[in-house]
Amino acid sequence: MDHKTKITLRNVSRTFTGAGGEKIEALRGVNLEVEDEFSPAGRDVGEFRVLLGPSGCGKSTILRLIAGLDFPDTGEVMVNGRRVTGPGSDRGMVFQKYTSFAWLTVAENIEYGLTLQGAPAAERRQIVAHLIDAVGLAGFENAYPRTLSGGMQQRVAIARSLAVRPQVLLMDEPFGALDAQTRNDMQSLLLRIWHETAATVLFVTHDVAEAVYLADRLYIVSPRPGAIVEEIPVPFARPRDQSLKERPEFQALETHVLARLRRTAGAGQVRVSL
Repeated sequence: MDHKTKITLRNVSRTFTGAGGEKIEALRGVNLEVEDEFSPAGRDVGEFRVLLGPSGCGKSTILRLIAGLDFPDTGEVMVNGRRVTGPGSDRGMVFQKYTSFAWLTVAENIEYGLTLQGAPAAERRQIVAHLIDAVGLAGFENAYPRTLSGGMQQRVAIARSLAVRPQVLLMDEPFGALDAQTRNDMQSLLLRIWHETAATVLFVTHDVAEAVYLADRLYIVSPRPGAIVEEIPVPFARPRDQSLKERPEFQALETHVLARLRRTAGAGQVRVSL
């Protein structure tokens, strides 16, 4: 296996048992390989890949398997060439549902993982201060999550995940519950921070415009049982801003991706535009 390979899924299948005892086949024969991306100067710049498919197609299950929160029935899941046997500090995860600790302040939430790792106090303060500034939460260091808007709570979750400097950041529809303007703002924020971190990002969405805007490469996931049926490179240069969505070439790719999704039969929903 090439040393640049970050994530590998080989022939992964997963079946769950429903409330009535019925078998629900979530994934069947999923194959996926994500490599690191390097600049011409040799700098690790990460890779931003997006899993796109209708709701209920198994995208979140793929993330949970990579995170080590669940395990496949068949096949193997590997990160950095090692089989995933559970959660690890090399992987961070951001969920759609806000997951901040209600009893901790913004700064304490962001610092939490660093404390578990035993990072020195001075280093923790420096990292927390940098991330609070980066995600636009200056002035809210001592606020509690319940006092924050949904978008601000997701900023906390992203900062907390990045604080421990994961090599892989897994994001499960993190902007799905946000209004359109906040969603756009968070997309731009994420791209800006990701450029600094060089983490490999695997992002789940069922929003076509979001997928095309964020991704270096996107994967079309079929309706359940989920499988990756197409890999589509996204040709737009970085850095990107929201004006990209108004360009004809962006809209043409969005139309192509939507047509590909429509060719995969199923009852799940995709979001066409904001």
